[in-house]
Amino acid sequence: MMAKTTPATVSEIASRFMRTLQNIEATGDVNPLVALFSEDAELMNLAMQEPLTGKDGAHRFWEKYLSVFEQIHSEFNHVVESNGTIVLEWISKGTLSTSEEIIYRGVSVLELNHEQVHRFRTYYDSAAFLPNGAKQG
Repeated sequence: MMAKTTPATVSEIASRFMRTLQNIEATGDVNPLVALFSEDAELMNLAMQEPLTGKDGAHRFWEKYLSVFEQIHSEFNHVVESNGTIVLEWISKGTLSTSEEIIYRGVSVLELNHEQVHRFRTYYDSAAFLPNGAKQG
C-alpha cells in the first residue's frame, strides 16, 4: 500500500529550514540548505547592495555566511507564518574567524513559492561584528 503524501505546510517548511540551517552550521555543508531554495531565489542581507540569485547565489550566500565564523549555532525563539511568508526571530552564538566570541540577534524573512524559498532576507545586529575596541562608545 502506498503512503499518502500531502504538501508540506508552512509549519513543516519552517521546521525543515531551521533544522537544516542548524545542520549546515554544524557540518559546513551548505548543499542541504541550498536545496530548499527555488531556481529563481533571491537572497539578501544587510551587508549586500544587490541580492544573490538562483541556486548558485544561494550556495554563495550560505558559504559566505559560514566563512565569517569558526563556529556558529543559531537558536530560533519565535516563528510567525502567514500567507506563504515565514518570519524567524533568532539568536546566534559562536566564534568569529578572528577567534572573537559573538552573540547576535536578528530576524529572517522567507517568502515561499511552491514549498521552496523564493526570497530570503535577513536583518541582524551588525554592530556585533565590529572589533571589540570599536564597540565601546
